[in-house]
Amino acid sequence: MNLQSSLLNQAAVNKADPVPACTRKKIWIDLDNSPHVPFFKPIIEELETRGYSVLLTARDCFQVCELAELFNLICKPVGRHHGKHKILKLAGLCLRASQMAPTILREKPDLALSHGSRGQLLLSAVLRIPSITIFDYEFTKAWALIHPSWVLVPEMIPDHAIRLDKRRIRRYPGIKEDVYIPRFKPDPTLKARLGLSEDQLLVTVRPPATEAHYHNPESDRLFAAVIDFLGVTKDVLAVVLPRNEKQAASIRKTWMNLCTNQKIVILNQVVDGLNLIWHSDLVISGGGTMNREASALGVPVYSIFRGKIGAVDRYLAESGRLVLLETIDDIRTKLVLARRHRPYNRPCSNGSALQTIVQDIVAIVEA
Repeated sequence: MNLQSSLLNQAAVNKADPVPACTRKKIWIDLDNSPHVPFFKPIIEELETRGYSVLLTARDCFQVCELAELFNLICKPVGRHHGKHKILKLAGLCLRASQMAPTILREKPDLALSHGSRGQLLLSAVLRIPSITIFDYEFTKAWALIHPSWVLVPEMIPDHAIRLDKRRIRRYPGIKEDVYIPRFKPDPTLKARLGLSEDQLLVTVRPPATEAHYHNPESDRLFAAVIDFLGVTKDVLAVVLPRNEKQAASIRKTWMNLCTNQKIVILNQVVDGLNLIWHSDLVISGGGTMNREASALGVPVYSIFRGKIGAVDRYLAESGRLVLLETIDDIRTKLVLARRHRPYNRPCSNGSALQTIVQDIVAIVEA
């Protein structure tokens, strides 16, 4: 029997028979960015159902802690974001790893799990804790010097894009948003609670991640052109979701008149992003997660991301589920501003992505 078959057989055993409390193992999950909160919520629930103990840490940035509270996840906040300067990033990475060390030494987890947490990966390597990194963008620079023990990726990402022994690569069907989209329940009161008009076409806009290592300034130019275009279009309301307060302040200053006239709305509270997407007529985003969430929900979505296009986004674009806006001219020629009919039954997956990921995690921690 080969290693993969052994792992899958072990996963099946653990799924059928929860681990006794006296012998259950502990899995440490680090929430490093806001999309990780909804992604790990069902994974945590599945692991706990199988009898595993879950330790949660969270980086206090990008509304991670606020979202964790919204999703009723109890986590220990550790560290923050240190900006886009490479030296500060590296110093912040080492600092956060050291800040997590006392908790991890005390809790002694059997496995470290994240969606690309560099701090967790560093500390796990130092403490020799087996680690799993899940990722869906193959051009991230997460492992310059240290590699995880295992990786879990969408099946459309090819082997040659992953610098790791192929025997340490596991794949799941679909995209990462398929893990939590099936549990989504639309809130019909959302627009009223947020004071959003039913008479206007609602466009949700996510600015580029300006502090990310993969950021391309061309995304900023496209974002500005999108806001200018929406600002002069009749009966259109743009809800902009900044990544941090610095970015929010910049948007308010640059488009002061549009904000004053309520053509642009910057929400001052944490909201369930899926619900906002569901109630939108279309989505325009400079990042990956919101684009893919909209695609999974069947909402028209346009990407202004101008970094290297990963395999997942290429797959969505080629299948017609995502439109890439690559030039300012594309905003005028490809962007369709139209009311969306919201079906009573939302699109959903069969849950195989969640089950595959959880089974692999269980198999690895037990092996």
